[in-house]
Amino acid sequence: MIATDEDALICDLAETYHIYDYRQLPIHMVAAFSAGLRDDSRIKMILSGQKVSFDKLLRATVVDRLGILIWQKTKDGQKNRNRPQSIVELLTAELKERKEIAFESGKDFEEYRRQLLDLGGEN
Repeated sequence: MIATDEDALICDLAETYHIYDYRQLPIHMVAAFSAGLRDDSRIKMILSGQKVSFDKLLRATVVDRLGILIWQKTKDGQKNRNRPQSIVELLTAELKERKEIAFESGKDFEEYRRQLLDLGGEN
């Protein structure tokens, strides 16, 4: 756990057990305290690869299902239009990298454009 994210472990130990300097304790005690951390602690979330706790995911699922039930009773729902966005999908979606490029000035843009055109002409 220490090798993965020491700061997260320090925060979790301080929050849960009020241990502010784990290095003063014997290693077997630190291991026992670390193993006893909640499943939604920072370090356990990092180790399990979760972005959102199970509790939050479960609550978001309930809200999504309720929203679908209500939406189905509307005119839009009966025509399958304007479906509500899923909160679960928002919480679990991977961030997409944007492909836009910003330039400081028109000169920078022209230089970049020229480089692209030069590369395209050689092939």
